[in-house]
Formats: sequence, structure tokens, C-alpha cells
Amino acid sequence: MDRSVDRSGGLKKGVRIEYLATGWNVAEAIVALVAGVYAGSIALVGFGLDGIIMTVPAGMLLWRFRLELQGEKTKEEHTITERRALFVVGVAFILLSLYIINESGSKLYYREKPEESTVGLILAILSLVARPVFAVMKFRTSKALDGKALRADAIMTAISAYLSLTLFFGLGLHAWLGWWWADPVAALLMVPLIVREGWKAIEESKGNPSSGAVKTDS
Repeated sequence: MDRSVDRSGGLKKGVRIEYLATGWNVAEAIVALVAGVYAGSIALVGFGLDGIIMTVPAGMLLWRFRLELQGEKTKEEHTITERRALFVVGVAFILLSLYIINESGSKLYYREKPEESTVGLILAILSLVARPVFAVMKFRTSKALDGKALRADAIMTAISAYLSLTLFFGLGLHAWLGWWWADPVAALLMVPLIVREGWKAIEESKGNPSSGAVKTDS
């Protein structure tokens, strides 16, 4: 089989997967933010903001794949743009963690009780299914393309499934046992992972080999 044809098929598959994942992330974020604001749930709001942030690397990969399919050769320019996007993503994650710490701390201190959110629970369950599925699809495609950027995006998607699990337990404990503090505590449990991913993105934006330098797929 012609290697160029095989890679072209893999790139097209990668584009389809990223479109699907991005569409899901956007829909997920909108539902989470609306439900979170309505219920006063910091865990839901944080989950929604995380979904918005995740669309940045997905959009970056879509841009790269489409350029390669169109025969663009400026890989150095692609790398510079990718590093800038990673830096923005990293800073956004750090800011998100600070927001969650401030809001969760305030709710715990003042004992502000959120409303129950059935929509949030349903969203958490759907995300627990969807995010791992997207991660597997991305892993398989990255293996076929030998794509480091897509592999990193797959890892981020897989790790984000933990946020879905945390959200589920936080909302579930509040709804079933009346533990109002479970929501802000669940949000705080998201912080270490969010900070880790933010710091990793910032380090990769510098092209630091020890933290995984950004390289174009080839």
C-alpha cells in the first residue's frame, strides 16, 4: 500500500475524531456552565470551563492535520504556533485552578449550599462514557500516524475522565446523602490534575526536552 495514501487516510480520520471530540466538548461545556450557574455548583462550572479549554489543543490539531492534507510544508512555523497555543492553554489551566480554589474555599467557609442538579449528574455519566471512548480513538489514530501531538491530546482526554468521575461523586453525594460540602470538595479534588496539566503545557511550550518538547507529527 502507498504510504502517502495510508497517511492521508489516517490524517482524515484524525480530523473526523477531533471534530467529534470538539463538538462534544463544546456541547458538554455549555450544558455544564448553564447547569452549574443555575445550581450554584462550582464543580459543574469548573468542569464546563475545563471543556472549553480542551477545545484549544483540539483546534490546534485540526489546523495542523488540515494543513498537512493540503500539502503545507512550513513545519517550523507550525511548531512555533503550537508552542504559543500550548502556553495559552497552560495559563488558562492555572487560572482555572485559582478560580476553583477561591470559589470552593468561599462556599466551604460561608457554608453556601448548592442546589441539586439532575442535569449535571446525567452529564457526568455521559462524560464518563464519552471521554474514554474519544481517548481510545485518538490513541489508535496517533499510533497509526506516529503522532506525538495527537498522542498527548489522547492522554489529556483520558486524564480528563477523572474530572467526570469527581464531578459525578460530588453531585451524587449531595443529591443522595445531602452532603452539601461534597460539591466544593469535589471541585478542589480537580485542582491538582488541572495544575499538573497546566504546568506541563507551559513547559512544553518552551520546547523543554525533559518535559516533552513540542514536535510536529511526521
